[in-house]
Amino acid sequence: MTDGVEVPGGIQRVSGVPGVQDPVRLAKGMAGAGLGDLGELRGVQLIAGGRSNLTYRLDLDGGQIVLRRPPLGHVLPTAHDMSREYRVLTALQDTAVPVPQPLASCQDTEVIGAPFYLMRYVDGLVLRTMQDGELLTEQQAAELSDLLASMLATIHGVDTAAVGLDTFGRPEGYLARQLSRWQRQWELSNTREMPGYPELVARLTAGLPESAEGTLVHGDFRLDNTLVRLGHPATIAAVVDWEMSTLGDPLADLGLTLSYWADAGEGFPDINVGATVTALPGFYSRAEFADRYAELTGRDVSGIGYYIAFGYFKLAVVLEGIHARFVLGKTVGEGFEREGPAVPVLIARAHQMLDSVG
Repeated sequence: MTDGVEVPGGIQRVSGVPGVQDPVRLAKGMAGAGLGDLGELRGVQLIAGGRSNLTYRLDLDGGQIVLRRPPLGHVLPTAHDMSREYRVLTALQDTAVPVPQPLASCQDTEVIGAPFYLMRYVDGLVLRTMQDGELLTEQQAAELSDLLASMLATIHGVDTAAVGLDTFGRPEGYLARQLSRWQRQWELSNTREMPGYPELVARLTAGLPESAEGTLVHGDFRLDNTLVRLGHPATIAAVVDWEMSTLGDPLADLGLTLSYWADAGEGFPDINVGATVTALPGFYSRAEFADRYAELTGRDVSGIGYYIAFGYFKLAVVLEGIHARFVLGKTVGEGFEREGPAVPVLIARAHQMLDSVG
């Protein structure tokens, strides 16, 4: 993107938001990238709900688009790679996995202060809380459960060579590398002593499964990382937030999905993690979700307890990093004060899951 493009004076009226402080420079960059036909930039609004990369809706004369950029501070090595997320969205355009259409990628940090990319806005609902679930019938809840299991199976079935993602990661030894990587991220993020963490790492290391087949993995697949439409039947309009995608063990993806999943009567009252809406009547249980995934893929999910514990471990590290940004005053939005207290709860849940599987 460049600055050498004239922009209508009306853009001067648009005020910036944290992370996109200079809309004038952004508008010039968009015009320079060939997006001038979308019209004048009228507004920039942070889309709430994300806890990692920042997402903004840009209102233009020609409609709405979305901007994604890294967090404001405490960005860990190898994390928040905008070009990587843009690459996977581009690759999945003509597949059975619905994703927003990517428009432009910008590595020039002079435009908004960080690399970013732009994509088409997709209209859909984000379902996360019990309150969100008031929109749902039990039939729609069951449909969404099946759609999510089917979508995860579809992601894991993408022909990575055919879409140009065969070099997107190294499946061999994926889980061992993940364990090492998240330990390093913890060391760079943690702000306090955390009882149970060293013991959890030791248990996960001792029980590490053999390398499985490699597939495309989303890395953070859950209900509230999809945009849904509640028609008859319900549909998934788009799968979003691909920042942790790679080639790896599909059961690790399933395990992380289930670590977010709340069973009926359970919920997540003690932590600000997980789509509590899945505890409502009609949604599959964790076991039913895993069984449906196994039916669709033919994969053995009998050892999924380890992968769920691994998912809790990964979430604990991610939230400790977010907590570190919050302590430094580098978060944008509300609710970040709840992330720190969630970390010891997730570590305890990981131990409980490992206890249950022996």
